[in-house]
Amino acid sequence: MAHNRNFEIIRRIIETRYVVGFLGEKSQCNWWPSSFYESSSISFLEPVFCRTTSLAQYHGVVEAARRFHDENLNVGSYHIFRLPEEMEQDLHDMVQTGSNEIFDARVIFDQATALSTLAQFGNVRSGGAVGPVKVGRIAELGDTALLNKICEIYQLAMSSHTHALPYLVE
Repeated sequence: MAHNRNFEIIRRIIETRYVVGFLGEKSQCNWWPSSFYESSSISFLEPVFCRTTSLAQYHGVVEAARRFHDENLNVGSYHIFRLPEEMEQDLHDMVQTGSNEIFDARVIFDQATALSTLAQFGNVRSGGAVGPVKVGRIAELGDTALLNKICEIYQLAMSSHTHALPYLVE
């Protein structure tokens, strides 16, 4: 039972990274300067990553989002784009083995669809938040309510054209 729960949490984190990563890109909310999910990026990535283009897009946007979060949060804090090493390894393993099932291009068709998807992930009303927002402790990340709160914060911020960065502490 615990293994299945961990699997679902890891999957939800990947899905959240996927949608928030898309929304944060230059042509959506412009939080970070990447364009990995632009249609033009396919012609750039496919010759090099012909069988793993979706993985290259995901890893590229995750790194862009990680840098943005790291630059705007305190050293030592965690966020969905920078987690403890063991969890990052679990995320990497799941992405490598199940990318076809995880990356559903229909949820990032456009900004409105991605925001709607993010709203479905988050179902708590946390109110509007701006700037760094402490949401809990890293040990609590296995709780779906905490992931819902993180999604809600991103969704509200990106819908209202503000920045809110949910983070966790040790």
